[in-house]
Amino acid sequence: MAETSLRALIIESSESDCLELIAQLQRGGYAALSLRVDSAETFHEALCEKWDIILSEYLLPRFGALEALRILNEKASDIPFVVVSSMVCDRHVHAALTAGAGDFVGKSELIRLNAAVSRELRAAAARRERKHLEEQFRHAQRLEAVGRLAGGVAHDFNNLLTIISGYAELLLVGNSLDQNQRAALEEIRRAAQRGGGLTHRLLAFSRRQPMAARIIRLNELLVNMERMLRPLIGEDVELVTLPAAGQDTIKTDPGQLEQVIMNIVVNARDAMPAGGKLTIETSEEYVDESHAASVVGLKPGPYVVLMISDTGIGMSEETRSHVFEPFFTTKAPGKGTGLGLATAYGIVRQSGGAITLDSEVGGGTTITIHLPRVAAPMEHAQQSALPERPTHGCETILLVEDEPRVRKLIKDVLSARGYLVLEASRGKAAVRFAEAYDSPIHLAILDVVMPEMSGPEVGVEIARLRRETRLLYISGYTDEAIVQHGILESGMAFLQKPFLPDVLACKVREVLDAEKVASA
Repeated sequence: MAETSLRALIIESSESDCLELIAQLQRGGYAALSLRVDSAETFHEALCEKWDIILSEYLLPRFGALEALRILNEKASDIPFVVVSSMVCDRHVHAALTAGAGDFVGKSELIRLNAAVSRELRAAAARRERKHLEEQFRHAQRLEAVGRLAGGVAHDFNNLLTIISGYAELLLVGNSLDQNQRAALEEIRRAAQRGGGLTHRLLAFSRRQPMAARIIRLNELLVNMERMLRPLIGEDVELVTLPAAGQDTIKTDPGQLEQVIMNIVVNARDAMPAGGKLTIETSEEYVDESHAASVVGLKPGPYVVLMISDTGIGMSEETRSHVFEPFFTTKAPGKGTGLGLATAYGIVRQSGGAITLDSEVGGGTTITIHLPRVAAPMEHAQQSALPERPTHGCETILLVEDEPRVRKLIKDVLSARGYLVLEASRGKAAVRFAEAYDSPIHLAILDVVMPEMSGPEVGVEIARLRRETRLLYISGYTDEAIVQHGILESGMAFLQKPFLPDVLACKVREVLDAEKVASA
């Protein structure tokens, strides 16, 4: 039988008794590396090292088990502790167990020692695993709370960006601007576009952006990306791709998954300033219940696994605990937004998967992504380009938007293109409008998140009252009722804020024309 290594700290004044404890551990299959101490000073010094178990005499001339347990409690140490004493009485046993000892073994019955040690080692391992899971759960809760905050901020910010970019675009269309005014407006528009990119990444972290999910082959996606990744990482970093998964079909948004890979690769490149090796590989794994229980968000079942490893500088434990939080970065000011891994976290979780990170200072970093494997047939993206659509019309549109400035912008854009726009700032008012208006309403544009009634709730009522009315949802983020219950996947029209006036006009025309095609 192979011996199990064991680092044992022994509190004992008798050298012969200490040797007897070591011999007993060896008889139990332990290869014991031990240190004997007999005072508080030497005990404190010994605790600077790592120990698997502490064996202690109950009372020594200068020290004892109760004082040792008090020191461990002050240090919040979880080293298993077993009292091994020649002084066995109920009062001593009760005092030791109350102070935190795992067991009390008399020296006259050392045959019990190995069973006590084995039991305490297992109990300590279980406590560490439980603590790890609790920390993971708290971390996931913190990320979830930050995600909700980020999603709300992004929603409000997208409303502002819609107004800024929309009116900048309307002004740029005019002919009354001089060169300096036009240049200033173009800078405003570009800044709004960059702000839109920032909110897009916040929405990805909070898992509130719509996904154009389809079934793809992960290996094929990696092969197609390889040519793009090589110049990105530089000549001093060796790129190795190992697309080894045999069954690699997953359902996700390929564009967003590419963003995940790009974000991780850029971080890996920055962690190897002097060059190194970047390995991207895929594999298959069936996750059982015990493995699923150790990773927040992971469920039992078949997965395709994507691993991205680098030989870079690695991360400390403190850094690892924050890497998936938005705006956390170890890069110099101006060198990163701190949204790369936060975005990756949100996209992977929205795809039904899980992402974990393993790293140590000087030892590189490995990020592992589990994505649920699917067996459905491949879906092919449409290759033909969509024909250009007109952006004008004469139909009647009911606009339901609770933000006054966004509502005014949309009305201005659509009215200028010939549409009759009816306004409502709340869902109940929109439903009353739909009941009372005595002419056709061809389209309802509904903000997803509003007071009183949500956009989907208003849409249900309008569809009940007016079967001919088409629905177009708009939002700074997508309500979980839409994303998680598959309304978007069923073909419901949706437009993400911020959007430019021409994009809005084209989308409106697209939805109205779809009605004509459907009714033809």
